[in-house]
Amino acid sequence: MKLTIVGCTGSFPGPGSPASCYLLTAQDGERQWKIVMDLGSGALGAIQRYMDLEDIDAIFLTHLHPDHCMDLCGLHVAVRWKPGGWGRDRIPVWGPAATADRMATAYGLELDPGMHEEFDFSNWSERQSVQLGPFTVTPYAVNHPVEEAYALRVEVTEPGKEGSPVTRILTYSGDTDSCQGLEDAARNADLFLCEAAFEEGRDDDIKDVHLTGKRAGQAATAAGARRLLLTHIPVWTSQTKVMAEARPEFAGDVAVAVAGVHYTV
Repeated sequence: MKLTIVGCTGSFPGPGSPASCYLLTAQDGERQWKIVMDLGSGALGAIQRYMDLEDIDAIFLTHLHPDHCMDLCGLHVAVRWKPGGWGRDRIPVWGPAATADRMATAYGLELDPGMHEEFDFSNWSERQSVQLGPFTVTPYAVNHPVEEAYALRVEVTEPGKEGSPVTRILTYSGDTDSCQGLEDAARNADLFLCEAAFEEGRDDDIKDVHLTGKRAGQAATAAGARRLLLTHIPVWTSQTKVMAEARPEFAGDVAVAVAGVHYTV
C-alpha cells in the first residue's frame, strides 16, 4: 500500500500545502486501485499531480468540516461538465449521513438530484467495514465537535514471504481529541497518520477538538502502532514543537507529514 500526502495543513490550506487529502494505492492482482481519504480545501488541484481524476475509485470522508470535504464541489464540476462526458460510473463517496445534502447546499443545488448524478453516496455505519478492491476501510467514531467524525482504519492483505499472506494497516485519525475509538482504530497499525493541531501549554483550555503532539504520541503507544506520522498541523502550530512533544511518548519512528511525499506501508 502506498500513501501519498496530497494535503496536510490543518484547518485551511497553507502556503506549502492544501488542507487534508491523502491518496492510497494498492494492487489486487489485476490492477492498481486508488482511493482518496478526505478532499479538503485546495486538494483537487494538487491531487492531479499524482493521478487523473477519472482514476479515483472512491472517496472516504472522515467528517464534514470544509478542510476535509469541500473540494468535492469542484470534483462535481469536473465530472458533470467534462467535454465528451466523464466516461466512468459515478464516483463512490462514503461519509457521514449528511454528506450528500451538505455538498448540494454548499454548491447551491436543489437536494434532488443534488450531486447524486455524479457521486454514489453511502453513509458510514460505525465499525462496519467497507470492502473496495484490495482495501478494507473501517470507520471508528472519534472525539470532534461535529455530528459525525471518524478515524479510518485501512487494511490491505498481500502475499508475504513464502506465500504467507500479510495484512498491512494504515490508520488515519481524521480530526479528534483523545478517545478510545482512536486507539481502537490504530490498534497495531503499521502507519498511524495522526493529527496534531494543538500545542501543549497554548491550547490546554480547548477540550474535545484536536490532539497535541504529546497526546498523539500517547495514542500511538496505547494502540501499539509501529510508526507515527503527524499531520493536520495549522500554519500557527510549530511542527518542531509537536514533534518534540510526541517523541518522549512514543518509542517508534515519528515524522511530520509533508505534501508531495510518498510512504510505503
